[in-house]
Amino acid sequence: MNFQKILSQMENNAQAIRALVEGFTEQRAKWKPDPDSWSVMEVVNHLLDEEWEDFRARVDLVLHRNNAAWFKNDPEGWVTERDFNQRALAPSLQGFLEAREESLAWLRKLENADWTTTYQAPFGPIRAGDFLAAWAAHDVLHLRQILKLRWKLLAQDVTPFEMRYAGRLWEV
Repeated sequence: MNFQKILSQMENNAQAIRALVEGFTEQRAKWKPDPDSWSVMEVVNHLLDEEWEDFRARVDLVLHRNNAAWFKNDPEGWVTERDFNQRALAPSLQGFLEAREESLAWLRKLENADWTTTYQAPFGPIRAGDFLAAWAAHDVLHLRQILKLRWKLLAQDVTPFEMRYAGRLWEV
């Protein structure tokens, strides 16, 4: 694993999230294309929670508290339990960006960690490096989610015109 590239990717991911989210009004940030989808507001607050309560905590668990019990979390349930869609966008985004900076600073101190250290999770063995890789990949999944929301909002904005000449959204 190229540790520095992963950290650089995570830093770039955070800036890409910032760039994609900053132009949203509160109303548009809370918009959902259907009841089962997440809004941009929910995505941002999910990312904030995941920063503290999942990925960083799990890397720490594997590397520093390997005999500690697996802790449960409910990222999907938190979206409604914690009322993410009722929050304000600017402080939510700023909270995520600050949390990411703190995570990156913490990770830089772990550069020489043994990323092959394995934890016996309820679903099977997982290495610290697997959590770090998933952390960076998780960002990309939510970048895709935000882009889909932007696409759907743009489709509303251009009605009655169509965007088909641009190409299909996920073929590029």
